[in-house]
This record gives sequence, structure tokens and C-alpha cells, in this order.
Amino acid sequence: MSLRRRLYAYLIAAHLLFLAITVVLFSTQPVLMLGLEALIALSLWLGIRLLRRALEPLGYTRHFHDLLQDQHYAARLQHSADAELNELVQLFNTMLGALYQERLQIGEQQGFLDKLLEATPSAVIVFDFDGRVSLLNASAQALPGLRNAKGKTLADCTTTGDDSTLLPQMDALPLGDSQLLADADGRRYRGQRGQFYDRGFARHFLLVEELTEELESSEKATYDKLIRVLAHEVNNTVAATGSVLDSLLYYRNQLAERDGEDFSTAIVAVQRRNASLGEFIERFTRVVKMPAPEPRPVIVRELMDDILYLYREPCRSRGITLAWQRCDEVPAIAMDRHLMEQALLNVVKNAMEAVEMGAGATRQVSFVLAREAQGARLSVIDSGNLLGEVPAHQLFTPFFTTKKGGQGIGLLFVREVLNRHGFAYRLAATGDGATSFDIWLTSPA
Repeated sequence: MSLRRRLYAYLIAAHLLFLAITVVLFSTQPVLMLGLEALIALSLWLGIRLLRRALEPLGYTRHFHDLLQDQHYAARLQHSADAELNELVQLFNTMLGALYQERLQIGEQQGFLDKLLEATPSAVIVFDFDGRVSLLNASAQALPGLRNAKGKTLADCTTTGDDSTLLPQMDALPLGDSQLLADADGRRYRGQRGQFYDRGFARHFLLVEELTEELESSEKATYDKLIRVLAHEVNNTVAATGSVLDSLLYYRNQLAERDGEDFSTAIVAVQRRNASLGEFIERFTRVVKMPAPEPRPVIVRELMDDILYLYREPCRSRGITLAWQRCDEVPAIAMDRHLMEQALLNVVKNAMEAVEMGAGATRQVSFVLAREAQGARLSVIDSGNLLGEVPAHQLFTPFFTTKKGGQGIGLLFVREVLNRHGFAYRLAATGDGATSFDIWLTSPA
């Protein structure tokens, strides 16, 4: 039973008791009984009226509670005729107004935060209390394996996603630490794990920012400067040494015949090494002094036919099989033929050397040209599999090589040519004992 009903029951019971007492006076003092009954009726009416007034704040409190529970913060309680009760109504309305303004401000901030998360180029991944992904912005959904990651842990996404290289690195990030990450395509990222508190409990989030372009620009500026300094010093030394060696050959005829032959042989050997040093530094300077591409429509299959014809005999003499899967439906692609030919020659040469160094039973280099929606995909596949144990982030790193005696500049040149053309590329192990260099050639505008 509610308090209101209990109070009314008490008031009525007390007055009924008084009424019963007055009935005793009916036989002796009827006039007094009638007067007392009138007084009791007046007291009951006045008590009910006062009780209603006293309980009226409870009604406003109940309405206020209903508004809070339904989150109708924009509603207001109606004022009463009682001035004292209006103070309570005004207090309730002030509280509702404050709650409405706070809710409006939080909604605006949440809307701004949502737009900011969608617009930021950094990937933002928020986890719930159980470590499952609860929020992903557009940049995060573009990462490999995270398109349908909501409600899953990163470990679940790793087992079901298309890529298993980047996600384990993200999952292993320690709290408060920032590390460089890399995916299978060689793209590099900076990942950082943080936390915030929700209802008193910590929740983690990840910030992942792609740094490929920034790092490549920084690296290129560094090795450009290094190569220019080296080229300047080496070329000056080579030129001076060559001039001195040519002058020394002038004195060959002044020596005895036997001594002259030994003398000239030694001088020619030093000249040969001097020329090799000049050629060595020239290969480095080709990267930094590369001319701007002059794109013109090029038939890719014809370009590859020329390259295959050039390497047919060297491959046959080394016991390497060449396989060529042409696609005559590929349209002409806008590119600088000279630069692309030099880059593809480097790729094919690397593939041949990888097959020679590889321990596999199959010795084959395959070329695949396939048409795609935006142009074509050109793949050079070798059975050498030298990249099977190479981390993805080391590929295309300046001066990194898997070949004994390699200089690490071939892929630098290739990367520079492809980047200047705007062609996407990927160098990775296929997983079945081979390595594939894929280049996506876009159609001309």
C-alpha cells in the first residue's frame, strides 16, 4: 500500500472512531452529539484537503522521475497555485534544463568526434572491455583484414582475414608504446596503443598511421645526398687516377721489354679496376639523376616480347625455363618506355639470379600479363624463393639485398621508376615456393 493510501486510511479511521464516540451521547445529549458530528465532518474535510496539499510535491517528484527515466529533458513541469510548491517546481525545471543543455552539448561533441574520426587519415580502432573491436573509422576499415572486424578480436581477424602480417603486429603492441609496422606489400605504418576509462574501467584503442610516403621521401633525400657526395669524391678520384695511369703508360717504351710488359699489364689492370669503380658509382647516380618520365602509349606485350627475346639465350645457357602468358586484350598504357624497360630489365635480371641461387628443383621464370578493370597487371614470378624468410619491411630498403655481392640499388631504381609513373607494385613470396613481383599498370586518361 502506498503512503498516500495509508495516510488517507489513518485519517478516515481516526474520524470514524470519533464519530462512534459521539453516538454514545445521542440518548443523553443529542444536541451536543450533532454539534460534535458536524465538527468531526469539518475536521475530516480539512484533513483531506491538507493531506492533498502535503502530498502534492510527491506527485511532482513522480513526474520528474518519469521524465528522467524516459530522458525527456526538454519537457517542463507545470507550475502550481501554491507559491511554496512553485519553488520545488522551479528547482525541478532548472535541473531538467541543465540536463538538456548537457545532453545537447554531449551530442554535439559526439557528432563532431564522429566526423573527426571519419575524416582523419589515421586508422582508429577502439576495443570494448573484452578486447573486441567496437569502433572503426573509414581509414581503419581500409586496412587489410579489418573490413568486417566489428565484434571480433584482432586474433580472430588474423585467422579469417586476407592478410596475416600487419594484424599480429598491431595486436602485440604494448600499452603506451609506439612502433613501426609493415604489411606484406611493404607499406609501413606507425602504431600506438592507448587507453581511456569508461564507467570506471579501462578500454584500449589503437592509432595506426601510414608512413610509406613520408618514410620513402625521407629515405630518398638521405640516400640522394649520400650518393651525390660519394659520386663527387669518387668521380674526382677516378678522373685523376685515370689521367695519371695514362701518363704512366707513356714511359713503357723506356723500360726493358720484359719489364715493360709487366709494367703495362699492371697499369692496364689498375685502369680496368678504376673504370669498374666509375661504372659502380654511375649505377648509383642513375637513381638520383633519373629524368622525369615522358609518358606515351606503349603496348606492354610488345615491350615484354623484346625483354624476353633479350634474355632468352642467357636463360637457356643457365638451364632456366621462360614461360610467357600473354594477353592481347590489354590496351596501350601511358608510360615512359625507356625508363620502364630499364626497370623491367632489373626485375627480370633479379628473377634469373634468384633462380640460380635458389635450391629448388624447378628453375623457371614466368611472365603473366592480365587485363584488369583499371588497366593491367604484370607479374614476374621466379622459383628461387629468396624472399621466403625476408621480413616485408626490409624489401625496397635502400642498399638491402639478398644476393651475395649485391649492391641493393636495383630495387631502388625500380621503385623510383614505378613511383614516378604512379604504378602500384608488390614484391612478396607466393607461399608455394616462388616469388612474385606484381605491377599494376593503369590505363591512360
